[in-house]
Amino acid sequence: MRRAEITRNTTETKISVSVDLDGTGKYDVKTGVGFFDHMMEQLARHSMIDITARADGDLHIDDHHTVEDTGIALGQAIKQAVGDKKGINRYGSCLLPMDDTLVRAALDLSNRPFLHFDVDFPSEKIGTFDTELVREFFQALSTHGGITLNIARLSGFNSHHIAEAAFKAVARSLRQAVEPDPRAAGALPSTKGAL
Repeated sequence: MRRAEITRNTTETKISVSVDLDGTGKYDVKTGVGFFDHMMEQLARHSMIDITARADGDLHIDDHHTVEDTGIALGQAIKQAVGDKKGINRYGSCLLPMDDTLVRAALDLSNRPFLHFDVDFPSEKIGTFDTELVREFFQALSTHGGITLNIARLSGFNSHHIAEAAFKAVARSLRQAVEPDPRAAGALPSTKGAL
């Protein structure tokens, strides 16, 4: 069973996240940040990873700690659920169109975290949500999930579409990467003998 649950409590946030890598994309997300909940739901639905997330953060200050800490917990949960990585695809990529927007995502579950984020937003806000928090989320996910992650906006002028396309592209890439490789017969997807 490729499942994990992470609880993260700090003076700024109380976060719990659970994942099932072999799910159907079910989601139950309540962070108190409406637009971010919508993005997390897209991440679950399009990765086919069941995600439950609860966050009680210092939203009276801003959304930063809640979004970042949810990314930390989700990264840790995915890393734990993937386990030793034997028999998985390891790599995933997606070229995702959404109306005016085209976003490319590619990732490697390498245990070597690195984020390349080439995504500019035309506006600083989507509703009340700070667009700079999209990068903060993916940085936390990459770092704590041990994921090499590359995201680039190739076109687009609507900030909502750009953010949503980024989440969906990463989701589709994750779906591919965590899937068992039927030809691998449980082998580690590396010549190094360890990931």
